[in-house]
Amino acid sequence: MIQVCPHGGRTGRARVESSRRVAGESQAFFAAAGPGAGLRPRRLWRNFPETVKGFHTLALAVVLVVTVFTARAQIDPVRRDLLELGYSQPVNGHAPLAAYGFYYLNRPGFVQTNLTLRLAVAPVYLDGELGIRGVLGPNTDLGIGVTGGGFADSYEEVRRGKWYHEESFTGSGAGPSLRLYHLFNPGALIPLNGLLRGGFHYTFYDRDDTTAPNFVLPGDQPVATIRAGLRYGGIEPLLAPDLALEISAWYEGQFRLNSGAYGYAGDRRVESMVHLFWGRAALAYTLPELQHTLTFSINGGTSIHPDRFSAYRLGGELALAAEFPFSLPGYYYNELSARNFMLAGATYAIPFDAKKCWTITPGAFTGVMAYTPGMQQDNGWNSGVGAAIGYRSPHNASKYILAYGYGFDAIRGNGRGGQTVTLLVQFDLEKTHPGAPELDHLFRHPNILQRLFQAF
Repeated sequence: MIQVCPHGGRTGRARVESSRRVAGESQAFFAAAGPGAGLRPRRLWRNFPETVKGFHTLALAVVLVVTVFTARAQIDPVRRDLLELGYSQPVNGHAPLAAYGFYYLNRPGFVQTNLTLRLAVAPVYLDGELGIRGVLGPNTDLGIGVTGGGFADSYEEVRRGKWYHEESFTGSGAGPSLRLYHLFNPGALIPLNGLLRGGFHYTFYDRDDTTAPNFVLPGDQPVATIRAGLRYGGIEPLLAPDLALEISAWYEGQFRLNSGAYGYAGDRRVESMVHLFWGRAALAYTLPELQHTLTFSINGGTSIHPDRFSAYRLGGELALAAEFPFSLPGYYYNELSARNFMLAGATYAIPFDAKKCWTITPGAFTGVMAYTPGMQQDNGWNSGVGAAIGYRSPHNASKYILAYGYGFDAIRGNGRGGQTVTLLVQFDLEKTHPGAPELDHLFRHPNILQRLFQAF
């Protein structure tokens, strides 16, 4: 499966999300070192990889495709070299391949001091942006972006816990975008950033080997989008960050120039105009002495005229497959399709070795939703619990997480109860250099609240 919306919109086969979606606009803040503005000199923020999409047939077994969320709330000022991998396998049931794999590069001072180059690269997909600082004043930056490649707009039909191969198909596409980033409160401890983005994306669809002969594909889609958002704080583009605080609100309009009916005798539609409104509040905090990490998030969204390609997608535990990952342990990745929803969850990571490299992390998530037309289920509530074992190398050069999830309300066969196993891996190639930014100094001050604010 693959997803491509800020909220989780499209579903395809293996994934690394692309936000036009989402992946969204989420960026975090560092203190003293980090990404910042969300990390201007003292804040760290997050750029998110968009959507990972999958391959089909033999290519599917060989490589992963990446589509990374492109919309961000500011240009990332921190040098980054990250390799991200993720894979989720259902224990019961049968789901599309859910995986991501991409290399994320960010280069401030590219060619000249006011330019930043950001690339997210997968075998057949590229998401890139050239950021230009100070275009409309010292606090307003411009981003020129392009995304494109194969399989990123593929769609997999999953209803009531069943994967319908015959109603699934491949999609590929590309397009440019322009973004304006504005910092509203320069000098403040926690940044308030705004984003305005306009873009155009062209998608063309093709049948899979298993697509039903009498299933009519949607027409190839030229899509214009506009996104606007405000983010207070932010989240680093890292696997399981130690410190984060974000409150954000977003709007996205999607305007399709080739809308119309498709499917079996026109039983579903591509809408001409879709409006999405969503928000997030999220916190990650690591206790300085114990090194226990608490995370909490609450997400909510609504929409006007949603369809299968623009709906919010919830389910799974692939943390970096979307800028706004709507996690539900035990469910297939993006199993649920919602026109509006509320989702809350929390995790608590506890080290259990002397060097605090190994952790065990229990977590729970629950949400209520109204489903996308044609994707309804009997119960609007969906909940899941999970537990993960994690390892990070002593200098944070690599992280590994193996997670098990149980979804209480996931439909499987004639009953309920879904189970998944998920593996997440991150290699931070910058940690091999002596100048790589470290977060340890954020936790040395005796006052906990002061330590937290210093990070922003």
